[in-house]
Amino acid sequence: MLDLSQIENLYAEMSKKHDLARQNLGRSLTLSEKILFGHLLNLDKVPKRGKSYVELQPDRVAMQDATAQMALLQFALTGRSEVAVPSTVHCDHLIQARVGRDSDLADANKESSEVFSFLKSASAKYGAGFWEPGAGIIHQVVLENYAFPGGLMIGTDSHTPNAGGLGMVAIGVGGADAMEVMAGLPFTIRWPGVIGVHLTGKLSGWSSPKDVILKVCEELTVKGGTSHIVEYFGPGASSISCTGKGTICNMGAEVGATTSLFPYDDSMARYLDATGRSGVSELANEHSSLLVADPEVLENPENFYDRIIEINLSELEPMIVGPHTPDLARSVSDLGQEAKNKGWPTDIQAALIGSCTNSSYEDMERAASVARQAKEAGIKSKVQFMVTPGSDTIDQTIRRDGQMQLLDDIGGTVLANACGPCIGQWKREDVSKGDVNSIVSSYNRNFSGRNDGNHQTLSFLTSPEIVTAMALAGSLDFNPQKDKLVAADGTEFSLKPPTGSELPANGFESSLVGFVPPLEGNIDLDVSPTSRRLQLLEPFEAITKEDLTDIPLLVKVKGKCTTDHISPAGIWLQFRGHLDNISDNCYIGAHNSFTEEQGTAINQLDGSKGKLPKVARKYYENGQGWAVVADVNYGEGSSREHAAMSPRFLGCKVVIARSMARIAETNLKKQGVLPLTFADESSWNLLRVDDRLTIKGTDELGPNSEVIVEAKHSDGTMDTFVCNHSMDDLQVEWFKSGSALNYLRSKN
Repeated sequence: MLDLSQIENLYAEMSKKHDLARQNLGRSLTLSEKILFGHLLNLDKVPKRGKSYVELQPDRVAMQDATAQMALLQFALTGRSEVAVPSTVHCDHLIQARVGRDSDLADANKESSEVFSFLKSASAKYGAGFWEPGAGIIHQVVLENYAFPGGLMIGTDSHTPNAGGLGMVAIGVGGADAMEVMAGLPFTIRWPGVIGVHLTGKLSGWSSPKDVILKVCEELTVKGGTSHIVEYFGPGASSISCTGKGTICNMGAEVGATTSLFPYDDSMARYLDATGRSGVSELANEHSSLLVADPEVLENPENFYDRIIEINLSELEPMIVGPHTPDLARSVSDLGQEAKNKGWPTDIQAALIGSCTNSSYEDMERAASVARQAKEAGIKSKVQFMVTPGSDTIDQTIRRDGQMQLLDDIGGTVLANACGPCIGQWKREDVSKGDVNSIVSSYNRNFSGRNDGNHQTLSFLTSPEIVTAMALAGSLDFNPQKDKLVAADGTEFSLKPPTGSELPANGFESSLVGFVPPLEGNIDLDVSPTSRRLQLLEPFEAITKEDLTDIPLLVKVKGKCTTDHISPAGIWLQFRGHLDNISDNCYIGAHNSFTEEQGTAINQLDGSKGKLPKVARKYYENGQGWAVVADVNYGEGSSREHAAMSPRFLGCKVVIARSMARIAETNLKKQGVLPLTFADESSWNLLRVDDRLTIKGTDELGPNSEVIVEAKHSDGTMDTFVCNHSMDDLQVEWFKSGSALNYLRSKN
């Protein structure tokens, strides 16, 4: 699966590049810098943190089925016959959780057959590996098969940083980025800053790796990691298992970080050996000095990191975050009283464990150790309890070793090896939309409506073992460290702290079931012209100066505007390959300050109020472009480029926000939308419902140039304010060409 000669050559080049980088910088290197410099194409210029755009050469591309559709549809326009770097497609998003594993998988294969057929044909045509539905969640499969220390990977999913658990710089991107790298172009990104997390002590009792990242979420908030790599170091780092490190890096996406990673250590070597990659561990052991920060960094970290967070693992309490945001954190012991004070339902409606974040063997072991105690006491989960194994390898291994049976014995329903409820693929029938209810899960994201489409579901995130304990109690007001449960015979008992091995004593039941290797031969793309699921793309037209004159505001978003607000998942996943159809969900979750409602807008052509995507289509049908004004951290969340492509398709010309999430801003640039931020955030307040905007300065667009926005009000007055952009010379060319793909096509 992995080419050892590729890794060997990489390590040899990295050593040379590190020496040159140290010479140019005049100092030692952090681990993040070592891996970035090891993949940097031009070492002549010294990149500046947070400022310089650089070109990197990734070792691999990974795509999940929902985003791979658009990535491959774009790749089809490049004219290339095969991918330039090793690439894989993983079918994990289009499987809805309904009844259980086998039934749900059969339904998905029937309902999404044409999408899977297209992805399989495109993978075969262009030389990518293909993982069929049921094989596993992309990040778990990548960790088990493809990730390696010191590598650089991009993936069309925001939780791609999961591979940082194996010491890899793994960055979530949009499909256009993936398309370009597969087409042989470098990966362009702003050189990130580095935040250091210094770990001391050792986890014990009910505390777990999940609590480390929940603590980091509390410290950094959902935007505190933006444009930074979070790098873990210190003696506590080596005490955490490789898959535990993966959990921490996976959920680092929730702080907006470019990625997260750990230094190479024995836990990674053990995991590589256990997953059949002893050749990789041997190479990593030989070149271990390349895969950790320089000694001087560890001796004086304050001289090398932009910020340092101190966490003593020995003092870390079990934590739980939510609802509606992953940075609203507290210890498990404090949740019950807070829930009562705030009127949150303390009765839990559902408990869910697994997902790409927490579905390792160790996770399932620890959850099963709690389940074993419940079984011995003769009790079961008081609520709906759902289990998602991360891959067929994990699924088969815990069936063999008995953990699955224990979870089943306490009432667990085993779901397919897929994303399921974590991404809104949950056919939930126990509550109706609008019903306020509480759920707990070991997932990574808990935005409003994220799991079940119900914006009144209060979703709390914690470790799998805490979720399992809370399922037995049925209440948020349960602290397994001190509260008791009632056994079947009426006696009270306390749960003992969970235990579990990081790796199976008898090895993994390694499974390549569902893997289709790259094929050779002349293969046609399987896309029907009458399909409602798939649609071949047409290039976007370049935005002109006239297009940015006197344009109306479609929406002025108030508060959070994540990718789930701009282009929701759930039932809309079925249209991820059909740009026209999926655009019917454009901004339906956004709160419009002009209407004080979610998903509605005032049509400036006739004064009527309507659903946001319908108003946008009315503008488009009348040849009228439009603008969006947004609040802080616009586009937080998923890597889905549909949140940029749908607005572009419906006529969006410019998005102006107080600030933007990295992937969202990049996706807008890739699709030819002008992304601006207010130079003075208070300018947001100047904009009115019936304004007409004129954007000035696009003729002189260049790095660090300012753009002037004129807002003409209906009363004849006008406000003018300054906006900034972050485009470099190449990205300006994308804008002038209409999209990054158009620019690529012109060069080909």
